[in-house]
Amino acid sequence: MSDTRTRSRGRRRTEEGPRARLSQLLPYLFEHKGVLVAVAVLSVIEAVATLGQPLVVGQVIERVQAGDTLGILVWALVILVVVSSAIGAFQHYLLQRTGTAVVLSSRRRLIARLLRLPISEFDARRTGDLVSRVGTDTTLLYAVLTQGLADSVGNALIFVGAIVAMLFIDPLLLLLIVIVIGASVAVVVALSTRIRRATREQQERVGELASGVERAIGSIRTIRAAGATEREEAAVAGSARAAYDAGVRVAKASALVVPVAGIALQLSLLVVLGVGGYRVAAGAISIASLVTFVMFLFFLVQPLASFLGAVTSVNQALGALGRIQEVLDLPTEDALDTDAATAATGAGDTDAAIEFRDVRFRYPEAVVAARRSASDEAQRTLADARMDAAVDDPTAVAADGEVLRGVSFRVPRGARVALVGPSGAGKSTTLALIERFYDVTGGGVLVDGSDIRSIPRADLRARLGYVEQDAPTLAGTIADNLRLASPDATDAECERVLRAVNLGDVLERSELGLQAPVGEAGVMLSGGERQRLAIARALLAAPPILLLDESTSSLDGLNEQRMREAIDAVATGRTLVVIAHRLSTVVDSDVIVVLDHGRVVGQGTHSELVASVPLYRDLAKHQLLV
Repeated sequence: MSDTRTRSRGRRRTEEGPRARLSQLLPYLFEHKGVLVAVAVLSVIEAVATLGQPLVVGQVIERVQAGDTLGILVWALVILVVVSSAIGAFQHYLLQRTGTAVVLSSRRRLIARLLRLPISEFDARRTGDLVSRVGTDTTLLYAVLTQGLADSVGNALIFVGAIVAMLFIDPLLLLLIVIVIGASVAVVVALSTRIRRATREQQERVGELASGVERAIGSIRTIRAAGATEREEAAVAGSARAAYDAGVRVAKASALVVPVAGIALQLSLLVVLGVGGYRVAAGAISIASLVTFVMFLFFLVQPLASFLGAVTSVNQALGALGRIQEVLDLPTEDALDTDAATAATGAGDTDAAIEFRDVRFRYPEAVVAARRSASDEAQRTLADARMDAAVDDPTAVAADGEVLRGVSFRVPRGARVALVGPSGAGKSTTLALIERFYDVTGGGVLVDGSDIRSIPRADLRARLGYVEQDAPTLAGTIADNLRLASPDATDAECERVLRAVNLGDVLERSELGLQAPVGEAGVMLSGGERQRLAIARALLAAPPILLLDESTSSLDGLNEQRMREAIDAVATGRTLVVIAHRLSTVVDSDVIVVLDHGRVVGQGTHSELVASVPLYRDLAKHQLLV
């Protein structure tokens, strides 16, 4: 039952999704217009050589009947066949190469857009589906060039030339052939929309399958430990089955098109042989003319088959292109800056590194809906996990959906400010707003006295060092991870920051040193080591402001103390904003801001808050700090 509901929802989403137009496909082809022009010229030459063959064969038959010598006609026929075949082979190579180039250019364009989308788009979409668009969907564009579209000029010339020649030979036979072919074309046109819709649905299902596989592999240790392997296998297998069912629907629609050309040829041939044989017997046409007409019939059907194949491949490509274009039409982060800049507040306190002014924020509805849907289906993605817990906590979200409700505080330049509070209070959301992963829905966030909406994102983020709560580690080497924000850093500088965060032993594990691999998602490192590596990456960039989100949550007592000492060492002359559940790590902060349900309920030092803020006092008591 659930599978049926899932598939029905998928079909509705497919039918309601954006549909690509042929005009959106043409730019991909025109990028290679030089090659396409060459293919068109070769097609014309091939068409001339092809159309000449029936005429030469007719002359051969007439000479044989008259008892005359064949002369150079045989050699002329051989030359025409060889030229036509050689050009066809070279043309095939050009089309294959160009088709591959079209896939490459579309993937580059899609990747460039994906990496520049607003963070909200990643929170609202499934990673596997986006990956599928780059891999599977773009591949369908290849068929456009390799299955008859690009050599349409030559095919059209052959088709028209055959029609004209057949008209001169016998108009009556031609009329009968046109009726049969017209019916075939009408069938294909009627099926084209069905093919496009079925193809888009298939790509949607493949995207869901990729998302399921990505989720299962990414959480394989958790799945194994929970004894959920069989359940996950069943879930992914269900997605695979849905993709299979969608593929079968594509096959059914395509299967109705494939035999059309063959049926048209067979019916046409039967008509020609039956009616043509009668007309030969009646003396209306000669045997040579009938043979020539039959050859032109084959040359007429060949472009028709190519056209029908092109219709099928183009409709499949348009179904996939709709999914590609859906991403390409999304605005990038930079495209949203113009509107955001107009909403920027005026200048603020230049003595404050960061200032929040009556900030209000709610997550976009699409993000919240995706989060809830993923939670309902037990399919949370990494992007979902990055969303602040307030979205899941109904008590932390106001009736109008606000996560932050009039938050105001200052972070003096060079100070250490801690954000504390229960889960779902909005702490991680606060750092996300400073990084401009999202823009505020009310109020303003200022950095160095300027509203961040008036600062180019690249310039803003160059001032910030951000360590996420889950401390993601990229597949590659230790050096690759460290140099992510500092590509020109030397080996000595990399080793220095590693030792500063107590990761010197990681360098000594392997003779590769900085070039030692960390595994997929840093699987070869412990949780604490991944956090320290993320902090080292931020320290290597040496930004004036450091944002640390639960940066010591995976550390034991000894390493936590060493980490605090390392942060103390690099904090000189820098501003720190630290989120922590362990109050012991922030009790010596210059200012502690207490958040609860999206509001600031207290600010001050540890001793001041213990005396004046009940929530903070309770947190401190539970952690034996009072």
